[in-house]
Amino acid sequence: MLNRRIFLASSALAPMGLYAPANAWSQSEKNTVSLALALEPTGMDPTANAASSIAEITLYNIYETLTKINADGSVSPLLAESWNVAPDLKTYTFRLRTDARFHNGEPCNAHTVKFAFDRAKSDKSTNKDKALFSSLNTEVVNEYTLTLTHSEIDPDLLFKLGQATAIIVEPQSASQNASRPVGTGPYRLAQWSKGASVTLKRWADHSRAASIRIEQAQFRFISDPAAQVASLLAGDIDAFPRVSPRSITQFENNNRYQVIVSGSRAKTILAINNRRSPLNDVRVRRAIAAAIDRKAIIEGAGDGLGVPIGSHYVPGAFGYVDTTGINPFDADKAIALLKEAGVKTPLKLKMTLPPAPYARQGGVIVAALLAKIGIQVELQNVEWAQWLSQTYGKHQFDLTLISHVEPFDLGNYAKRDYYWGYDSEAFRELWQKIQHTSQPAERARLLGNAQRLLAEDAVNVFLYQPQWVTVAHRNLRGLWRDMPVFVNDLASLRWV
Repeated sequence: MLNRRIFLASSALAPMGLYAPANAWSQSEKNTVSLALALEPTGMDPTANAASSIAEITLYNIYETLTKINADGSVSPLLAESWNVAPDLKTYTFRLRTDARFHNGEPCNAHTVKFAFDRAKSDKSTNKDKALFSSLNTEVVNEYTLTLTHSEIDPDLLFKLGQATAIIVEPQSASQNASRPVGTGPYRLAQWSKGASVTLKRWADHSRAASIRIEQAQFRFISDPAAQVASLLAGDIDAFPRVSPRSITQFENNNRYQVIVSGSRAKTILAINNRRSPLNDVRVRRAIAAAIDRKAIIEGAGDGLGVPIGSHYVPGAFGYVDTTGINPFDADKAIALLKEAGVKTPLKLKMTLPPAPYARQGGVIVAALLAKIGIQVELQNVEWAQWLSQTYGKHQFDLTLISHVEPFDLGNYAKRDYYWGYDSEAFRELWQKIQHTSQPAERARLLGNAQRLLAEDAVNVFLYQPQWVTVAHRNLRGLWRDMPVFVNDLASLRWV
């Protein structure tokens, strides 16, 4: 597991007038919070596209799921109050809460859950986990009981049912959720000022409303690292989850703040378009991998907070094996591989970079390293919506630097049409074996084989497992200490 560092200044309080707002004496009575995010979501429906920024605002706040993922990675009931798993390990019976209702007053029952999951696997679905829902058969037993039958054994199903792609939506309003979200969660969308902020207000009719301390929360969007630091120092925001870590030392030594460095299941990678020549030659992809110094990327893109990885899997995850030695940093080998592949240098490639600081900072370093082996990279800074539509959606890229934050996404390499274009019958067969294996030891062995195959095929350049930094006012409690998924659970926040 990653070492987790939590810094909370412990020095004596300075006189309030030197740094605190006038009402600092009554923080425990405060019922609003201002948070900041690096990326603005493209919509408010996490079933519509792959952007994790949607879930950062909506999951467990506006929308709810059958299960809830907690900060430690455990799973607890949410819309489902309990469940049983049949001896075949494929059939789950869920008993639902009877007090859950949608913001428009409609009940949330077994019929609603069936609608949500059938919608997620429909022909029109753009849900990034459509394959998961296609493998599920949902049957209504009675108004508040249903069964889910998976086509194969999936030990992670309860976790997956707590992710944003598994939100329960209301049939009449589902098509409008991108702009007018309707869920069963404790908050409703109050205002969305495009390009600036999103404001949520507590929903008084939620069953837990009386125990929720935060009545209003504003999410501001600040992508520039310098502006992130300035907004925190000015007191304009109360917390910045996943802030750029570049200047955390000035917050660690300031007793106005708490600084939390969290572990994650994210994978920061240099994604390669395997469809394009000469990138469809494994020798070229191995050359690119050999040209990259992971330690330099961690220092420059992750500000030193990260663990090197050699495949699309991270330390601490079940079945992890260390594959960093398969494609180590070796510039001379990279040059030899390009020559062996018949590539004439300079080879010119384009790399799209989304606005997150790690991508923009890391892209410059990657380009400099590749230049040393004769690959000239043109950097193309794009906005998040453009990255989603062109790079991810239409596969218009050679290279791109991106963090994949989903905990269980190894199966994306079994999808022929996924954006990096990896097409391996060997991996697909291996993935099927993994999906049908229930014995932990055998499953772990197969997962290790899958990681090695991806490393040997150099599908992408697997860089590092990031550690995320949250900077917040010292009196704000309830922030997640680890991040198995990207969530800002407003109902757990309180001032002290």
